[in-house]
Amino acid sequence: MNKQEIIQADQDYFMNVFGPRFPIVLEKGEGVYLYDNEGKKYLDFTAGIAVNALGYNYPEFSEALKKQVTNLIHASNLYYYDVQAKLSRLLIENSYADKVFYSNSGAEANEGAIKLAKKYFKEKGEEKYEIITALNSFHGRTLVTLAATGQSKYQKPYAPIPTGFKHVPYNDLEAIRDAITDNTAAVMVEPIQGEGGVNPATQEYMQGLRELCNQEGILLIFDEIQTGIGRTGSLFAYEEYGVEPDILTLAKALGNGVPIGAFLAKDEVAQAFKPGDHGSTFGGNPLACQAAYTTLNIILNNKILDNVKDVGSYFYNRLSDLKEKYDFIKDLRGMGLILGLELEIEAKDIVNKVIDNGILVLTAGKNVLRFLPPLVITIEDVDKVIGVLEEIFSEKI
Repeated sequence: MNKQEIIQADQDYFMNVFGPRFPIVLEKGEGVYLYDNEGKKYLDFTAGIAVNALGYNYPEFSEALKKQVTNLIHASNLYYYDVQAKLSRLLIENSYADKVFYSNSGAEANEGAIKLAKKYFKEKGEEKYEIITALNSFHGRTLVTLAATGQSKYQKPYAPIPTGFKHVPYNDLEAIRDAITDNTAAVMVEPIQGEGGVNPATQEYMQGLRELCNQEGILLIFDEIQTGIGRTGSLFAYEEYGVEPDILTLAKALGNGVPIGAFLAKDEVAQAFKPGDHGSTFGGNPLACQAAYTTLNIILNNKILDNVKDVGSYFYNRLSDLKEKYDFIKDLRGMGLILGLELEIEAKDIVNKVIDNGILVLTAGKNVLRFLPPLVITIEDVDKVIGVLEEIFSEKI
């Protein structure tokens, strides 16, 4: 089918949950570039919304998946798999945690983390079931993770939503303290709010959360769906703050494009789950585990975390120069290669112009340009994006 036929088929047969998408039909990827079915080339600074950490067709990754597809894709969690065991060991040895469970998505990982937190207190004979989350947070689109999400616009179409969640201002430790009751089981936060506008937590907030949860005897859950697996320059964002959670959730970049999620926990918490308490048909299947195992090995053994820090710092400084030059740029936020540029104008207008120039970027809300490139981008790639932004912004003076 040609471009128009594909778009028309989408309108005819696909449920309209995304609205009008960008009129681009993607066909293949190579390195940090995507190509449409008409041959146009796009420098990708979205990485599939923080998913494609290694870009596209990374040789070692592609070969590992080809081999796994010919060997075994799925047979169920009634059996053991070598690659699942190796992935589990690699995750645990490179994190604070003792145990891991695999899901198919970030929403499932967050739902599993919430279930584990509640079950932990049930096992102790305590009626603790409330979860405190932050306003402007985003934790998923299942009914429970929508209830956890601190944005009413996502919840209204599905009211009444599950109860037991409180939403308080982000980076406000006193608001958390005031929200805690005898029924509070956990505080769940993103180290950097992605969908909420690329809002990083402060060091004082993260440190205070850990101390407060310890004092109150409740659990601390970090949602690292978007920040995990190298995005901030460390394998996990919690390392940047020097604060360990009780439960950690992952997805997106973990599989470099192959759907997989995970939640990790310290052993004391993980032991709350007994056989039959949780499960997944597809979670942890050999193909997904091979994708995650290969991705982790590449990131850990090829100085990719160093690249995130170096190129991320360079990118931040170049964006900072733009902020100093153009008064309609209100703020610059982020860490590593998750960066947001807040504007006084609607970000989608800039996104469309950037796309016209062969570069893909994202928004976060109405006024924030969000940059989530593959972790393997170079300074030269950054310069291309800055050059296009400079050209577009100069028209706004």
